[in-house]
Amino acid sequence: MLHPVRLDVRFATDPAEALLVQAQIVDWLKERQYSSRELFGVRLSLEEGLMNAIKHGNQRDPSKFVHVLCEVDDTRAHIEIEDEGPGFDPAAVPDPLAEENLEKTSGRGLFLMRQYMTLVEYQDCGRRLVLEMRRTGL
Repeated sequence: MLHPVRLDVRFATDPAEALLVQAQIVDWLKERQYSSRELFGVRLSLEEGLMNAIKHGNQRDPSKFVHVLCEVDDTRAHIEIEDEGPGFDPAAVPDPLAEENLEKTSGRGLFLMRQYMTLVEYQDCGRRLVLEMRRTGL
């Protein structure tokens, strides 16, 4: 059993920085032998959440920051992503499976996160995304 690890980082609105954070978290999951499905789900959800914070939340403004708090142990990965944007209403995001949205190229991120993660929750008027992956089959 490995010791729990924690990441608390704040970085400028920069996709390259987001990818480094994503890689660190995924590496911790690999060290703990999370399943390939769990790794895929966390990697995908992190990418969606981080890029949404950069593009939609912070509007790519380099003077704004993204804050990531993450705790990983042998049973779960808990991740919080917070941006400095105005927030949004997750309930107002169109259903990507609705007939009128099937051919749109955007709007699938939240749906995908909900399919793979154990918990997907928005807080602080949509500025903070909470993701959790609880391990299965332990």
